[in-house]
Amino acid sequence: MNNNVIAAQLFTLRDHLRTPAEIEKTFERVKDLGYKAVQVSGLGVTDPVFIRDLTSRLGLKVCATHYPFERLRNETDAVIGEHGTMACEFAGIGSMPAEYPRTKDGYLSFARDASAVGKKLSAHGLKLIYHNHSFEFQKYGDTTALDILINESDPEYLGFEIDTYWVQAGGGSPVQWLKKVAGRIDVVHFKDMALVEEKQEMAAVGEGNLDWPSIIKVCREINVKWYAVEQDVCPRDPFDCLASSLKYLQQYI
Repeated sequence: MNNNVIAAQLFTLRDHLRTPAEIEKTFERVKDLGYKAVQVSGLGVTDPVFIRDLTSRLGLKVCATHYPFERLRNETDAVIGEHGTMACEFAGIGSMPAEYPRTKDGYLSFARDASAVGKKLSAHGLKLIYHNHSFEFQKYGDTTALDILINESDPEYLGFEIDTYWVQAGGGSPVQWLKKVAGRIDVVHFKDMALVEEKQEMAAVGEGNLDWPSIIKVCREINVKWYAVEQDVCPRDPFDCLASSLKYLQQYI
């Protein structure tokens, strides 16, 4: 098994990350679960020096972040410095900002703007990555919003962070969409989908209906660097969900 490519997306544990004391305790618990990397998102305290010192002490790697696009665009130099402090290579955008209308023109505009920001980050060794939800699967003619973002952005300066659950929720195939962004994806979000009382719900990896052997196979084929486990909503203790996901993935990775 290779735990070195599996990360805990900390948004899963956001209710346990509000203060420095909570963050320290939570990072220790994540380490004890067997994770060797984290994605920084949902923390109440985001001092990069504090995060650097804590992860260094615990032997954890910061594989990626999720930052507001406004900061990435308007405070680019500060963002570059913060990522350097945390020794983090990938700066993530959690979603398209509300300032961009969810129209064809809105997606076109965001694709151009994100590429421009990504170009600035790239000059300092950072890579900008975009995380999808289900709304990007709305169609405009014969194309989806996510197709627009992929095709109209600069492939050198904007990468993608495919979220398996949200692809499925949008009616897509996680395997096929991973293949679509081959060469532009270094971080993937692993999140399962279960059917509970005829409703789609998020589940720990391996506890739902997604085809994980096929998903993992294509991730290997396209050289994804990090598999970040995320579960926005947990029906039980989120630490237990993260532990269950890691245990399941260890049989394949």
